[in-house]
Amino acid sequence: MRTAFKCRAYPAPEQVSVLNRTFGCVRVVWNRTLAWRHARYHSEHAGTSFTQANAYLTGMKASQDLAWLNEVSSVPLQQAIQHQQTAFNGFFAGRARYPRYKSRGGRQCAEYTRSGFR
Repeated sequence: MRTAFKCRAYPAPEQVSVLNRTFGCVRVVWNRTLAWRHARYHSEHAGTSFTQANAYLTGMKASQDLAWLNEVSSVPLQQAIQHQQTAFNGFFAGRARYPRYKSRGGRQCAEYTRSGFR
């Protein structure tokens, strides 16, 4: 059985900085991957698998202009790709709308799995 905990945190100023950086990186990964999937579908008429999206994330982290993605934990970035894949599965199954781009003013979130902690 899986459990989830919801808690309210009051982070210190340096922790706020790390969280804001993580939220921004997750948003950039989501938006760029969504744009890449959209462009890839319209140019090649091919779907994108989770493995291909993860490879695209690796390429983003290796590029010079997005090298700052390496400053945050990789777990929330990979979880953003996983959530996007789930959103597309729901869309193609007819249960949900097409995934939307994330904005700075929207709800900020980042998910850490158990493997993200030591």
